[in-house]
Amino acid sequence: MMNMQSMMKQAQKLQKQMQASQEEIANTTFVGKSAQDLVTAEFTGERKLTSLTIKSDIIDPEDPDTLQDLVVDAVNDALAQIEKITEQKMGKFSKGLPF
Repeated sequence: MMNMQSMMKQAQKLQKQMQASQEEIANTTFVGKSAQDLVTAEFTGERKLTSLTIKSDIIDPEDPDTLQDLVVDAVNDALAQIEKITEQKMGKFSKGLPF
């Protein structure tokens, strides 16, 4: 059986690893793209939109729906990337824990 001091050291080590992973994710830029890269959306790992680029080719006053769809696609692509990386980096810390 592990002694309490050893368990505390292990918990502190795990906590530092979790914090380092969280900081790494937060400091990463995620770029989501729509079809043909007509719209790109950049997010921080904290899910804050930092840039939205729309190529002028797609701007058509007669067809705002296409532009809206491309923006949604780019944003969702970036958010999916953040979710995937977060699960990969942080999921290992919660495996086996009862919730």
